Amino acid sequence: MMNKKNSKLALMLVASAVSVALTGCGSDGDDGKDGIPGLPGGEPAEAIQQLKLEVLSVTYEGDNPTLKVFATNEDDEAVVGLSAFEVKKAVQLVPAGATGAGNSAEWQLIGSQNEFTDNKNGTYSFTIETEGFNPELTQRYNLIVSAGTLLDGTTTVPRTEFTQDFDGEGYDAKYTKNVVSTEACQACHAEGESIYHSYTSLDTCTSCHTDELARTNGVQTGFNHLIHNVHNNNKMYGRNMDKSAETANNIVQDNCQNCHVESEELPEWGNWTRIPTMETCSSCHTGIDFEAGQGHPQQSDNSNCIACHNASWTEEIHTSGLAEKKAFIDMYGMNSTLTVNEDNSATLSVSITDASGEAIDVTSLVSQIQQLETITNVGPNFPVMGYNPNPGTGLEHVVEDLVSIGELEDGVTIVDGNLEYTIPSLPFGVDSPAGIQDTYTAFSFIGLNMCNDGTSTVACDSEDVMTTVMKADMTFGTFPGEVESMRHINSVSFSTCENCHGETFEIHNGNGHPGFIMTEQLGREIDGEIVVGIDGCVTCHTPDGTYLSGGNQGALEMKLHSVHGKQGIIKDCTQCHNDFNLDAFKLKGALATEVVDPYTPSQVSLYTTPITATCASCHGFEEIKLHAEGQGGVVNGSYEDANASAQLEFCMGCHAPTIFDHTAMKM
Repeated sequence: MMNKKNSKLALMLVASAVSVALTGCGSDGDDGKDGIPGLPGGEPAEAIQQLKLEVLSVTYEGDNPTLKVFATNEDDEAVVGLSAFEVKKAVQLVPAGATGAGNSAEWQLIGSQNEFTDNKNGTYSFTIETEGFNPELTQRYNLIVSAGTLLDGTTTVPRTEFTQDFDGEGYDAKYTKNVVSTEACQACHAEGESIYHSYTSLDTCTSCHTDELARTNGVQTGFNHLIHNVHNNNKMYGRNMDKSAETANNIVQDNCQNCHVESEELPEWGNWTRIPTMETCSSCHTGIDFEAGQGHPQQSDNSNCIACHNASWTEEIHTSGLAEKKAFIDMYGMNSTLTVNEDNSATLSVSITDASGEAIDVTSLVSQIQQLETITNVGPNFPVMGYNPNPGTGLEHVVEDLVSIGELEDGVTIVDGNLEYTIPSLPFGVDSPAGIQDTYTAFSFIGLNMCNDGTSTVACDSEDVMTTVMKADMTFGTFPGEVESMRHINSVSFSTCENCHGETFEIHNGNGHPGFIMTEQLGREIDGEIVVGIDGCVTCHTPDGTYLSGGNQGALEMKLHSVHGKQGIIKDCTQCHNDFNLDAFKLKGALATEVVDPYTPSQVSLYTTPITATCASCHGFEEIKLHAEGQGGVVNGSYEDANASAQLEFCMGCHAPTIFDHTAMKM
């Protein structure tokens, strides 16, 4: 019988021996906890907020490994009495080329085990009957504890997935295949939340969706194909091939480097360029039949892929377009001002700048501008002009294109090299839940889209012209003699949006908009740091909603919650929020949350008090209706009633939400 143990356990035993020797030197100290030498002892855990697993040793009898697994809680107390515990998959890593010339290294299933021995000291033993075990290969053990309780039936256990690699004798693995990190996935997918099925770990996904499975059940089930398929929208996926990756595609935007990030901890991070295969490439590049020679030279296997698709070429063709796009975006910026006049008009001036921030005479660029759009509203904290007419002011936000397809729009002039347009009248000083002072400030959000050939601007009437969304800008203007008002930006910084969407994320590119790329150009200084907020979005995402009024929860306070929650991506407040500015609710009135009939010209909306509406955008309106109305809230009531009750909600009398625990209470 082989009895190989990993080096970590050996060191623990040595440390234990030294400890015993020192104790024998006459110490009168505490005898310490009883337990396994070198491991925490004492009474077992009575509560488990976090479950930690570690494989202490792997021993072999023939081809069958026995794993000794140690389970502890967040306080390093031993966990005894786990019930739903299994080695979900035992796999081994077959080297590149071993299953066929040109094939990538792949995980091969050799066994699983859901029966174990609880040693009653925090350790658990699994013996796995394997098939095809090869001691020369890296062995991976994927362990899963399902959410539930201990055997006592009362102590809750969180779902936990853990994976550890060894060589074929139980020592640390000498080689593994980690191309993308779990951390890269968690930039979008909340840690600990299911990605698909009920699984939360990238290692679990790769242990199940093997190339061996793909050869049996179809190429779409292999991880190399599947992971690209579910992040681009070139074709459907799923058991019935009826699921769309449109949402994920909008986030990733075909940027390989959103996931493939160079790291010293990922020895195979560059695998995606070095080993091209039909299985991987066909997940994005559709309309190809390799064996029939349709859309690609005929081939029956991967043996000749690298002859044409070498690593440097593969990397260049997949990243150069994005690099060129980023370089072009960085060539230009905007610098805008909004000057409020005594007659309630406001003059908007937009300057185009070069990469160094120097102004360019816009006369030379007008023909190369596809669209320059300005959106203006009044009252940064609680806009009083709706996307559709606001019931209180009867006014809509002001949307004006200054340039469209290389031509100046009516009323736009060029003054000192800048574009100028005067908005005839704005509702300065009207009453607002945020106070009259807020409505003495107007603000404009500005988007720019330019015609180019990929590297430099060209006239928009040129052949084969492409258009690119550029950096957005924002400017504020305050009525003479009044104090400027600005919306808070310390709840959500756009940098957290970039964690998923990337630096060149194009917001609203299409449907009449030029698109907006949020950059440092929009930044404001807070505590010595430049922070890019999302306050520009409220020029359109007003309290009165957007194109469906309340029908699509279009107010900014709700829209991001409802969209991200619906897609099942955001399940943790900290993924987006860097803080909760609860005082902001003191400056808010009612939010449009439903519409009586979206097809009537008036689109009469129903309104909800602001705290209730914000919470309901995640938790559901019907679900919290009785509770909210019992605390002074109004759910889908009239504009007048909801505004009258906006500052009467008693929610914060009991609730004390934080981004780490939004269920926290004061009692």
